[in-house]
Amino acid sequence: MGIETADDAAVYTLSDEMAMINTVDFITPPVDDPYWFGQISAANSISDIYSMGGKPLTALNVVMFPSKQLDMGILHDILRGGHDKVVEAGACLVGGHTVDDEEPKYGLCVNGIVDPKKVITNAGSKPGDALVLTKPIGSGVLFNAVRSGKLPFKDLENDVLPVLASLNDIAITTALKFDVHACTDITGFGILGHLLEISLGCDARVVVDFKALPIYPYALEMYKKGETTGSNKGNRQMVQTHSFEIQTSLSKQEEALLFDPQTSGGLLLSIPDSQSDDLIKALKTHGVTVAEKIGHVVAEAVGISVV
Repeated sequence: MGIETADDAAVYTLSDEMAMINTVDFITPPVDDPYWFGQISAANSISDIYSMGGKPLTALNVVMFPSKQLDMGILHDILRGGHDKVVEAGACLVGGHTVDDEEPKYGLCVNGIVDPKKVITNAGSKPGDALVLTKPIGSGVLFNAVRSGKLPFKDLENDVLPVLASLNDIAITTALKFDVHACTDITGFGILGHLLEISLGCDARVVVDFKALPIYPYALEMYKKGETTGSNKGNRQMVQTHSFEIQTSLSKQEEALLFDPQTSGGLLLSIPDSQSDDLIKALKTHGVTVAEKIGHVVAEAVGISVV
């Protein structure tokens, strides 16, 4: 499995019982705190293994750092954050590569394993499926609001970062006990961008219930204060190249949340609607604090309807 379905990671079959999953991701700092940066980026990178139904085994650091401009202690804390998150995932950090660059960037090349008969892609949804999301949306505007001074960092650190930096391991482990037809994690394309991938992958339409969407604290408030992100416009244009309609009354700020780019977002799980309530109950029982049915798949033309 390569780039055919714009999936989260590549899968290479080794035997009838084992395939390896390969992915790489790195980001610029969403926050100034280096330890949080390391944790968030590592969780973001590892998530692509989980979204394919796999287990992470090894990780390699991918680092760009301005060593002549910033104290090397900052780099130490970034790498410490990444290391701690890799260990939490039960994987091994086995090396990496560092280059001198003008802006810090950090991430991981992650390798995992999966049973080739149990690989989950973003292209397997079926009409009648419910769509379950396991983290809130709105992190993109919050990061920018902290940078611009509209939101104190302590509010982000207390109410957002612990959820955002959490691994998606419990979510996928719990979900795999159900009939998962498709899965992806919500990242830079925003919730609607990734729902469009689901729609394209199964040649059917996705219907989204806006009121059911979990939203991070302060996110809507920051849009109302005039904050936005550099990705909102592009994400909107991408979705609008296909059949897209809003069938409910939304403010401009509420619409903006639909295109807000996420970092280390939740899993979007497509399962038979008859199993969705039990899945949500199981997720919350096992410690996934956010698990909501946000929409469903219908046998109509490819595209997205927001209701």
